[in-house]
Amino acid sequence: MAELGKKYCVYCLAEVSPLRFRCTECADIELCPECFAAGAEIGPHRRWHGYQLVDGGRFTLWGAEAEGGWSSREEQLLLDAIEQFGFGNWEDMAAHVGASRTPQEVMEHYVSMYIHGNLGKACIPDAIPNRVTDHTCPSGGPLSPSLTTPLPPLDISVAEQQQLGYMPLRDDYEIEYDQDAETLISGLSVNYDDEDVEIELKRAHVDMYVRKLKERQRRKNIARDYNLVPAFLGKEKKEKEKAPKRKITKEEKELRLKLRPLYQFMSCKEFEDFFENMHKERVLRAKIRELQRYRRNGITKMEESAEYEAARHKREKRKENKNIASAKRGKEDGKEGEFAAIENLPGFELLSDREKVLCSSLNLSPARYVTVKTIIIKDHLQKRQGIPSKSRLPSYLDKVLKKRILNFLTESGWISRDAS
Repeated sequence: MAELGKKYCVYCLAEVSPLRFRCTECADIELCPECFAAGAEIGPHRRWHGYQLVDGGRFTLWGAEAEGGWSSREEQLLLDAIEQFGFGNWEDMAAHVGASRTPQEVMEHYVSMYIHGNLGKACIPDAIPNRVTDHTCPSGGPLSPSLTTPLPPLDISVAEQQQLGYMPLRDDYEIEYDQDAETLISGLSVNYDDEDVEIELKRAHVDMYVRKLKERQRRKNIARDYNLVPAFLGKEKKEKEKAPKRKITKEEKELRLKLRPLYQFMSCKEFEDFFENMHKERVLRAKIRELQRYRRNGITKMEESAEYEAARHKREKRKENKNIASAKRGKEDGKEGEFAAIENLPGFELLSDREKVLCSSLNLSPARYVTVKTIIIKDHLQKRQGIPSKSRLPSYLDKVLKKRILNFLTESGWISRDAS
């Protein structure tokens, strides 16, 4: 009975139960793969006739020993699964192939036969001439960096994750930058009756959405690179183990604020190196100016510079002591020390000795005093001539200063007592 279920080639009489080729135009014509490949003809059958591949499910593609018992039907299911589920989803692929195959077996079979086997070597050569280098992925990486080397999640507590709406497993946020960006493509659909203008408009929407996604990712990278999330949460960094950094001057802080827009074009390390190089440049320029000053003073050796600096320090010390002594003598002399606050101001030489004492006591600059004096005397002369006038004294002159100046001018005879 077992012999009755077997199939044989009509040309060479070999058994073709696992795999045979059946002619679709001639009845009862079934050939083995060898005879079919040689173009065998028998009776009315011709080599150009249509054919149908009949697989009993037991045919092995690689051989039973090398394959481990994988039938042609399983091979076909495996290729369908890799196309449907993608490389790496071995559990889903194993379920698609059948319960007899585990995910580990599916992975080992596909890698060994289709990647590292003869088929993979023939399709994927080791050296491809004129191959374009992909600079977006690490060396040897088959996929993009975001897939092969994902960034680690932020090191923040659960409460802080809830505060930010941060999902660590996805490295994503509940509320993203430009949250409504997906509305550009959420309603798009390509129909067979779309005109060219409509298709181009839909492509433009997709391009806009891609740009928004790139901007969203760029902002995430900047926040991660410059530690903006811990700064937002108010977490203080503990850098006890790190080497102490140099003290940043006020000018450098102001320059950092001005150059803050460069953050989006430079990484944190590049930005810090940039300012460190600027600091080194300032130090070198200061050193060059110092060496030029030594050269102007006839110093050509570094050993002589120490002696020169010591002599210069002594000379500046003597000059400082001399200025202090002259200031003390001025205070002792009286007038010179009394007028020291206003003697260098414009208009001082126009004042008399009494006016100098008045301006010094009122802490009023000579120019302002002369202005007030001119206005008061002009108003006084107009009143004596019967001309009505409205005095417009400066805003810095309060009632006390006005009264003191009027009394001084009256006592000095510039205006009469009736006018005051």
